[in-house]
Amino acid sequence: MSRNIKITIEYDGTDYHGWQIQPGLPTIQGILTKALSKIDGQPVAVHGSGRTDAGVHARGQVASFLFQHLHSCETLLRAINGNLPPDIRVMKVEEVDESFHARFSARRKTYHYQIFTGKVLSPFLYRYVHHCTYKLDLGEMRKAIGALVGTHDFTSFTTTFTEEIDAVRTIYRLELIEEDEMLRVEITADGFLRYMVRNIVGTLIEVGRGSMGADQIERIIDGRDRTLAGPSIPAKGLTLISVDY
Repeated sequence: MSRNIKITIEYDGTDYHGWQIQPGLPTIQGILTKALSKIDGQPVAVHGSGRTDAGVHARGQVASFLFQHLHSCETLLRAINGNLPPDIRVMKVEEVDESFHARFSARRKTYHYQIFTGKVLSPFLYRYVHHCTYKLDLGEMRKAIGALVGTHDFTSFTTTFTEEIDAVRTIYRLELIEEDEMLRVEITADGFLRYMVRNIVGTLIEVGRGSMGADQIERIIDGRDRTLAGPSIPAKGLTLISVDY
């Protein structure tokens, strides 16, 4: 009888082509699938809470899969990590109800984007932050944030769009936190379109440097046109923090 297993994963996404399996390329889902299939002695299908793009990190990615072997959760945790590279780690293993699905049961996700504003970027930070040397007006950026919170069509903030995709999402929380020379954008929503967070942060930076007005955000949303918003900034500053069920 199959057991439904939920795992919480951390990874440094620098050397991976995102979450989703891609032929001939290293991905998080691909490596987990290989490890779990080896342990269970048969193919295991791993379902993530959602895709993270190439270079994006995670502190709280969630996946689920059906498993035949009768390992305890503690033993399974050790076995999985023993078959993973050191930049991917399963932090928690739980046996859950058969109705649980990492993707379809998810209700909210939280991402952080880190921006370093100092003159010199430490080599111990460069894999995890975007270095911005412009002087930023945080007051204007916070004004812009106010227009983004709520339920909107975020077509202007996604790179790929077709009429078949529902671009309406609800942002529950969007905050800008300053800690010395580090700015952290924290965003919680019911879901995210591809590149949505990176495009939102890129737009906020344009507002902060004075290239775009905070009062333009509503027009950008209503325009449903990607060319109206700011640039997509590098993936390396983005981390999936948690998934709520």
